Amino acid sequence: MELILLSNGKTSGDAELLGYAKKQILAVLESRKVAKAILIPYALIRSDYDSRARDLEKSLGISVTSVHHFDNQAEAIDQAECIIISGGNTWMLNQMMHEKGLIVPIQRAVRERNIPYIGWSAGCNVACPSIRTTNDMPVRSSVVLPSLGLFPVQINPHYIDAHVSGHMGETRDERIAEFCAVNPTESVVAIREGSLLQISGNDLTYFSAKGQGFKIFRHGQETTEHMDTKALSKLVPFTCC
Repeated sequence: MELILLSNGKTSGDAELLGYAKKQILAVLESRKVAKAILIPYALIRSDYDSRARDLEKSLGISVTSVHHFDNQAEAIDQAECIIISGGNTWMLNQMMHEKGLIVPIQRAVRERNIPYIGWSAGCNVACPSIRTTNDMPVRSSVVLPSLGLFPVQINPHYIDAHVSGHMGETRDERIAEFCAVNPTESVVAIREGSLLQISGNDLTYFSAKGQGFKIFRHGQETTEHMDTKALSKLVPFTCC
């Protein structure tokens, strides 16, 4: 598999969409001779699908077409050279992928045809076994439908461990700890802004544009922070770290 799972689309210093991860993404596109990609834009609620595609074209230098233009969207995925899934609202995205019949075609494209998958924020969430560790509100449905399950561990993108002045609710750490308490056999990988996890074949790597680590949350165990992926070797068994 070829997965690039990013916390976010832009950092504060980025002029281009996915600019902080451009080196990693372009290396994959060039090695696979990718000239065009299909965008899954359904996480976008207040943004234009085609505008997002144009932003990606400008940043990545390839042709990008939103899947909503195709009469047979599953067939478009079957013919895709690369699949890009935009950030936005994870609940909307996951439900729309089910309604459009895209779950199995994307799984087959990535697992069987080794088509590169690039997803950030919501696009990162739906690559996990479920969307239960998204930060988004269930604006469309309260049902947690299965997601793509391409990455075997739950990810929490946009992770922040800062304490916001005046905020009296639970911190992100506390919310993730609640998830682990309810699901004690599962782990959560928390990735900060400007960071990504990449699977290329059997290799799992981590990159942070800000030089920050990721955290692993497990019920009953101390939360740990890491800069390399050795700690994930038992959680992601099909890769070598």
